[in-house]
Amino acid sequence: MSIDRRDLGASFNEYFELVPAFDAATKAEVFRVRHEVYCRDLGWEPLRDDGQERDAFDDQALHCLLRRRGSGEPVGCTRLILTSSSQPHDLLPFERSCAEVLYRDRVDPAQLPRAQVTEISRLAVMRNFRQRKGESGSPVALADEDFQPQGGQMRFPFIPVGLYMGVAAMAIQLGCDFNFVLTEPRLAAHFERIGFDIECVGAAIEHHGERAPYLLYGPRALVRLRPMVRPLYEVIAADVARAIAAHGLQRRA
Repeated sequence: MSIDRRDLGASFNEYFELVPAFDAATKAEVFRVRHEVYCRDLGWEPLRDDGQERDAFDDQALHCLLRRRGSGEPVGCTRLILTSSSQPHDLLPFERSCAEVLYRDRVDPAQLPRAQVTEISRLAVMRNFRQRKGESGSPVALADEDFQPQGGQMRFPFIPVGLYMGVAAMAIQLGCDFNFVLTEPRLAAHFERIGFDIECVGAAIEHHGERAPYLLYGPRALVRLRPMVRPLYEVIAADVARAIAAHGLQRRA
């Protein structure tokens, strides 16, 4: 998306709204987005009769939905999987798929305070918003040119960055310090460019393409954000904070 050189927070608010999905209707929208992307577009999951893609971890996850402002059209979604309060040492998905490749001398999820461990996953963007060449086989679109001035205007990848900022804000406000994500190294590199403190904590595996485990450590995840990007995070974090307060969610011990 091309935008004028101005406050990214104001620009985001003009086009989009990020909604923590705390009610059943908004969660259903999230699951429909995932079905469109993961089941219909990519074929990574089987088609479901109800048109909703869900798995066993959704009941212990918090979800974010990105909508187009005005029309309410769903744009994308992601989720933050929390550890189980009753069985905190049950493994999160990345702990299973990356069991043999984690750099446990650097960080070992099994030795961390389990209430503060999460996994960011199921990032999905609707096909209408990822139609450039080479994007049809990926659930999210991000490229080098998204960060470069073009013809007097600037491109900025509001959709993937906004989704990641939303789920990061949710984790930070709930006191979840150790947020893991299994993602493509190229995506992690793009997020590093705008100031995300994202650390590779394991070797790459094959999981719908090359993926590696990364850690977003809450206390420092966003302290190095580029100045032009920080207003965007502040807008998103304020919306997330209001939703968390209204829903009565508490910080995890």
